[in-house]
Formats: sequence, C-alpha cells, structure tokens
Amino acid sequence: MPVAPTYPGVYVEELPSGVKTITGVSTAVTAFLGYFFQGPMNTPVQCFSVADLESNFGPLNSLSEASYSVRQFFANGGAEAWVVRVASSTSQPTPASVNIEDSTNTPILLVSADSPGSWGNSVRVNIDYNTTSPASLFNLTITEVDGSNPPNILATEMYRNLSMTAGAANYAVEAVNASSSLVTLAPVGTPTTLPVPSGTVSNDISGLAGSLSGLAGQSMDVQFNGSTLGTVTLATAPANLTTLANMVQAQLRALGTPPAVPNATVNLVPGPTSGTLLQIWAVSSTPGALFSFSGSLADSLTIETGGSATPSVNVQQYALGASTPAGFQGTGVQGGDGAPPDGLGLNGDPAAKTGIYALDNAPGFNILCLPDLMYLDENSASAVISAAAAYCQSNWAFLIVDVPQNSNGLSAANPAQRDNLVAIQEWMAQYGAIANSSYAALYFPRPQIPDPVNNYRLRSVPPSGTLAGIYAQTDSARGVWKAPAGTATVLGNVPSLTLALTDPENGVLNPLAINCLRSFPVYGNVCWGARTMAGPDKLESQWKYIPVRRLALYIEASLYGGTQWVVFEPNAEPLWSQIRLNVGTFMQQLFQQGAFAGTTPISAYFVQCDSTTTTQADINNGVVNIIVGFAPLLPAEFVVLQIQQIAGQTPS
Repeated sequence: MPVAPTYPGVYVEELPSGVKTITGVSTAVTAFLGYFFQGPMNTPVQCFSVADLESNFGPLNSLSEASYSVRQFFANGGAEAWVVRVASSTSQPTPASVNIEDSTNTPILLVSADSPGSWGNSVRVNIDYNTTSPASLFNLTITEVDGSNPPNILATEMYRNLSMTAGAANYAVEAVNASSSLVTLAPVGTPTTLPVPSGTVSNDISGLAGSLSGLAGQSMDVQFNGSTLGTVTLATAPANLTTLANMVQAQLRALGTPPAVPNATVNLVPGPTSGTLLQIWAVSSTPGALFSFSGSLADSLTIETGGSATPSVNVQQYALGASTPAGFQGTGVQGGDGAPPDGLGLNGDPAAKTGIYALDNAPGFNILCLPDLMYLDENSASAVISAAAAYCQSNWAFLIVDVPQNSNGLSAANPAQRDNLVAIQEWMAQYGAIANSSYAALYFPRPQIPDPVNNYRLRSVPPSGTLAGIYAQTDSARGVWKAPAGTATVLGNVPSLTLALTDPENGVLNPLAINCLRSFPVYGNVCWGARTMAGPDKLESQWKYIPVRRLALYIEASLYGGTQWVVFEPNAEPLWSQIRLNVGTFMQQLFQQGAFAGTTPISAYFVQCDSTTTTQADINNGVVNIIVGFAPLLPAEFVVLQIQQIAGQTPS
C-alpha cells in the first residue's frame, strides 16, 4: 500500500511487478464412459490407479469393456482418469435392497446397496444387541461376500451402539449413510423399535449358571434350511456359560458331511434389560435359512422350536436382494445390472448431466474414451462420435475414436467385421466424414491383451485406453507438442494385434487419416500414426496432425484460465501491456522447451494486444482482444533418404 511520509527519512515500498503467472493446464487427464457393474451412475469419479478403479467400480469383468480400457490406460503411462458409469437408456441398473422388521414383523428399516447392480445381492447385514444398552441400541455389521460356500468376505463395515431415534447423535440412518461405501439406510415410517437380531436368539439363560451340571448328557436335533444336520450332545457339563457356548459352536460346525455350517457362531450377548442371551447364526451362502432346534438341550437353552420359552428365530443374515420374506426379513428387491450403453446412453442429456454431459462435473479432462462404441451399430456410433467430437471441441479436449466392429452391433451373433483392411476403409469412407474433426483420431487395428478372467487368453480390446496411456506417457516424457507415435511408443501389455499390417497396407490407410498400430522386430507393437480425423490428404487441413491440435488446446485452455484476472480491469494501454507481458512470458517458456518451430522467439510466436487489436468501439463494448500466434512443430511423417553412387571422380 502507498506510504504516507510523516518524518524525514527513508521509506521502503514494495511495488507489484505486473507479472501474473499463467500455469499450464494438464494435458492427459482422460475421461472414460462405459459399462460397469458397480459404482454411481452418470457421476464422474476420479481415479489415480487400478486400485481406485476397483474400489469404486468393482473388479475386472469380461462384460465391461471399459474396465479393460482403464487398466490399459494405467498400464501405458496414464496417471489420472475420470470414470463415468453409464448404461442403456432403456435398461438401467437397479439397486438391491431388503426390508428389516421389528419383533412384530413391521418393516422399520430399508437397507439398499450404495450403487445399483447385481453386486448388491452379495451384501449381508448382521444385527446384534451386544451394546452398552441392549434395550435401546444395536450393532450393525455389513459384509460383501463372494459366491463360494462358505463365502469369502470381500469387504466389512461395522457400526456399534446405533439408535433408531431420529436426531440422536448415534442415529443409525445418519451414522451409516455418512460413511458406508456398501449400503444406505432409510427409515420405514417413523420407527422407535429396534430391528430383530439375526440368527436364533434365546431367552435369558443366566439362570443356568448355577445348574450347568444338569446339562450333561442332554442333546438336541438340529435342522438348517429345512434339512436335518444331526444331533448336538453335551457329553460333559460345561464349566460356565462361555464354555457352554464354545461346546455348542464346535459341534454345530462339525455337523454334516462335509460340514454344512463350518463357520457357525455361538455368542453370549446381554439381554435387553438384564441377563444373558445365546445368539446362534451360520455364516453361510444361504443367509435366508432358519435354524430349528428340538430336544432336551434346546429346551434348556430356550431355543427349542415351539418350546415353553419361544426363541427369536430369524434369518442367519439379512440379504440384500432377497425376494422371499423369512424370519424378520421382509421382501427385498433384486439388484440388476441393466444393459450395456446404447447410443442414447452414451450421448446422454445435457440438462440431466447424463452420458458425456456428466463430464460437466469433471474439471479439466483432456482426452475422452468411449470403449463401448465398439459394440454399437453404425448409425448409433456415428451419432455418438459426432456429439462427442463436438463436446470435446467446446471443452478443449480430444476424442480417441473406437470404431464399431459390426454394422448391426457387436455381439455373439454378430462377430467382429472390422479387423481387416477393406472393412476399415469402407467405414472411414462412409462414416469418417461425420466428424472430419481435428478434435478426434482413430486407430487400427485393435490390440490384443491377456485376459485375467479367461485364463489369460488373448482378448481384442478397443485401442482408446491404450492410446490414451501412450498420450500421457509421451506428454510426460517429451511434451504435448511431440507426436504420440514412433518406436518409443511401445504398447504396454499388448503382445499382439488383430492384424499385422505391412508397409504397403499402412500406405493405403495413412492418407485416409487411419492411424496404424504396427508390429516391428526388436521394438514390438507400436503406434505408427499421428493424424487427426481432419487429416486425410485430400482435406489439406492445417489441423492435420494430433500434436498440433493438442498443443493448440493446451495453449487455449491455459490462457483461458490464466487471463481471468483481466475481467473488469481498466481497458487501456497499461492493461494491454500487462497482458502482453504475462502471455508473452508463458509463450516464451514454451519456446524454451522446444514447443515451436523457429530459432528465435519472433519466428516462433507472437502476442498482440494493443490499439490495433482493440479499437475504440471494442473498448466501448467492454471488449479486449488478444491475438496469440505460434509456429507449430510438424512431425517428420516421411523420412526420405537420397543415396547416390560416386563414380569416376576427377583429381583436382
């Protein structure tokens, strides 16, 4: 701030330099839209690794082309991705759910999978009263399991001392919804009662502590899921209630050949007001099954079905997606995966922010990949490509096109047709002009990668994910002005291609702007083309090459973000000079990094902002015009060696 001199002496005042740093934007943040079996719908999720992808969208699935493409992106040098889950516009996925009831069989709690899909049908819920106040609080354990028997636990969440009182600090609905990545809870009505514990829960057995000797020799018959498992007999009297629970648990786990409930659990839990209860459940692949006990031991433990002291007989675990009521589990809804995205599912709705427009909420993506294009019919694919290229143009991004593989849509009945030279030329001649866009590029043929879910047999995948990773790798190593092609661009995790191209075949495709993937001795499989879809020779476009377009996008996006401070500044020469200084500094840095042709700054770029670019009429309208030009580096696409023999030199 200005100094106000009040005494004789020296005053120090710091003055602003006028330089406002323009920071270059990222160049290889890649957005993927595709079909997944888990995760939020039409919501971009930022992923920095395969682990991030799996935690949000589930494991690799042979029906999810996008799950392979994102992995290829990271395998080839990609570092940051925005992933969006989409599905067919006519067959959307549905979330699995289940209703949990109180002791009067009244539904009080709706438990739904955190995201739609059949994965939710593998989520289980356990409830017990082993809390600080069993009369008013309960514990909730949520597990995701696989389909084996006994099931393997994939994920577990535990919430203790929950209340069903709305507004309480430990209110179950708010506590779980705030942190769970597996389920969401919703009250049914305005419940005040507690959900019933899972499994079979006895009445108070604390009175047995003084008469355990009388249990010696007692036995009970056990049925599970309607089938007789066998008999549990106490050969000796247990020393205490804990020993009693352990003895019953050990024998339950041994019943059947092979054991039917090898993970059966018998716990002692406090009663609602006082005393001790026995809680029995079987951790099995049949969560809706009911235990049935009969005999003298069952009667002594107050778990005998139809006995004098009726136990709480419930399902072993509440299962999301269970459609048949059992115990205190109400009717649930099966989770479904929907169908892979059609053209409308990918295109989406700009008002609803679905499909590609979901990326409005993904700041700063630079590359767009739509792996499911490979499965669409030609007309649907052409509409998506056209819309996606236009969307990229308005967002300073670049589209890597995956060509549809069958005119009627790729499926088991319609195998791939475009893995040959004639078919790709026909498609380009008929549909390539839908874009003719310098904001898009396509590659041929398809890479083949080892498929972990199919014994590592080779699987043909769309090129986009692999090439997006190559773009990221090249940008990091050389800069966005370097063509993402050449012997250095070895395709990672790609041992083979669907077609081995020769030089003459490559020579047919390259003038059509079909970027070829080639296999060379020593180098392996590499990218061998760098043209945009505006790059056919006959178009003579100045945006023929990918690095020229992507460098321009980089400059445009960086200057757009770096000149926001100009808005509402006084529109006169002091402002113009500051603009020239700041923009010129940014361009000079690029020149020093080798981004432009030309040996001197004046031959490499220019920045104009003065009275010649901004007239008085512009000033009156509140407009300041900035003109930035640059000399692009064009890739050496053709290397011509001229060799001549020297014959009969005359001595000088």
